[in-house]
Amino acid sequence: MNTFFDDIDLDKGRDLAFELVELLKKKNLKIGFAESCTGGLISAGIVDIPGASDVFYGSIVSYDNSIKEKCLGVSKEVLETKGAVSYECARMMAEGARKALDTDIAVSVTGVAGPGGGTAEKPVGTVFIGYSDKDGSESIVTFSEGDRNEIRKVTCFKAYKYALSKLTI
Repeated sequence: MNTFFDDIDLDKGRDLAFELVELLKKKNLKIGFAESCTGGLISAGIVDIPGASDVFYGSIVSYDNSIKEKCLGVSKEVLETKGAVSYECARMMAEGARKALDTDIAVSVTGVAGPGGGTAEKPVGTVFIGYSDKDGSESIVTFSEGDRNEIRKVTCFKAYKYALSKLTI
């Protein structure tokens, strides 16, 4: 299990979104998102923060693989060989969002929120988070437990925390 996110407190999600917006303002950076399993919740959490319009450009909700391919540039080969829930897809989604939205950074999420869809290799709660900036792109995997809505909510908080960790390096 990935211990980087073990300290996520569900009541602190708004604080993470606020901290991210404030840090982006301070650094004069623009952010965008590519969301799959969260269906726009990450973006909704950001726009809940006053002043988000100073740093948030937009989001592409790519729930279907055809949108991942057409709008975000995820290769058909990655979707067929690695799957939509993979390191490679998350990285390409973040890269594609950064380019399509013309932002300084982009964060992406793709995963299995459940209750169905999980496999032995990628059980329910498996989520990949991608990050892209001018210096490159990367992705990580996380695991969450709970029902569909809990997994989606925790994924939002993890995406905020991951972006914060990348911006404070």
